[in-house]
Amino acid sequence: MNIFHFINAFFSDSTHWHGYDGIPTRLREHVQYSLIALGVAAAIGLPVGLITGHTGRGGNTLALIATAARALPSFGLLVVMFILLGLGLLPAMIPLVVLAVPPILVTTYEAMRSVDPSPVDAARGMGMAEPEILFRVELPVALPLILSGLRSAAIQIVSTATIAAYVSLGGLGRYIIDGLSQRNYEKVVGGATLVAVLALVTLGVFWAVDRLTVSPGVRGRA
Repeated sequence: MNIFHFINAFFSDSTHWHGYDGIPTRLREHVQYSLIALGVAAAIGLPVGLITGHTGRGGNTLALIATAARALPSFGLLVVMFILLGLGLLPAMIPLVVLAVPPILVTTYEAMRSVDPSPVDAARGMGMAEPEILFRVELPVALPLILSGLRSAAIQIVSTATIAAYVSLGGLGRYIIDGLSQRNYEKVVGGATLVAVLALVTLGVFWAVDRLTVSPGVRGRA
């Protein structure tokens, strides 16, 4: 059997569309885990990246933290959190947040540092306060690159959130873990296909956000 046969068999099986193990339920769980992890990572990475990028201080420290965080294996960290914290949502969220913070943090910092200093100096000369300069001058120009960092983090989270199934949670990883244990390769391929499709949908969502929030002039320069 080839992969397309497995995909067709999985999605044509009506039992996969209903109940607690149905595709709508598992998809909703996966999106929920991903949104929670992305929200927490953004709440950590965006303010730190904006402030350090605005002041120009702490770049080396951010690079060191990002490199160290990227070196941590998500599955290994999940196992450690499971041992320390037991079952639950928290042990699964910590590796996802650790995975997502570096691209948000570093990209936001670099985006702020890439802003042309001329309008920033002009804004200071006009007497604008530092928060005004940050949010009214620098942020609109840096927004395309900041969104690219958020997009990268979101894709990584969506692709990695399958590890939640290892600590008895739901999500699309449930199909992969259960399918492997049952030697049901229709489930494995079906779950992997759903994750890939969700990642593509995430790309589409961020493309739409970019079109709606970034001014055409800034987008053209980016």
